[in-house]
Amino acid sequence: MNQDKVRALLQEALDENPSLFLIDLKFTANSKIKVIVDGDSGVPLSEIIRISRNIEHNLDREEEDFSLEVTSPDISDSLKVKRQYNKNLNRILNVKTGESEFEGTLIEIQEENIVLTWKVREPKPIGKGKHTVEKVQEIPFDSITEAKVKIIF
Repeated sequence: MNQDKVRALLQEALDENPSLFLIDLKFTANSKIKVIVDGDSGVPLSEIIRISRNIEHNLDREEEDFSLEVTSPDISDSLKVKRQYNKNLNRILNVKTGESEFEGTLIEIQEENIVLTWKVREPKPIGKGKHTVEKVQEIPFDSITEAKVKIIF
């Protein structure tokens, strides 16, 4: 399997629509090609078909048999590319780092960090009872081990 040719064909297809970007490209031992693409505002089925055809129609099955799968990310998949955070601004994320786990609303995306905010009930500093406190946490991209969008029905 000519992986460089597949990469070039994929990039050519992505270049036609600048709102699309690559999440993952895998080649398995049994000549299976798996492509996961995302878009700034989602990925229409027509774009998945267009990308698939661009790759498939430019490879020779006589030369080597292969299977091709082009998909968009599953809703339960973790965020892998910084650009995915942009489309999930103001959504609730569950973010795991090496030592901690945070769940909050993504309110800001910086060059090296994301910023989450959430509310929590804490004991009052003076007196009895609890009060609501808004917490804010900056999390560096390089410390994130997993970040998933919380699905709310």
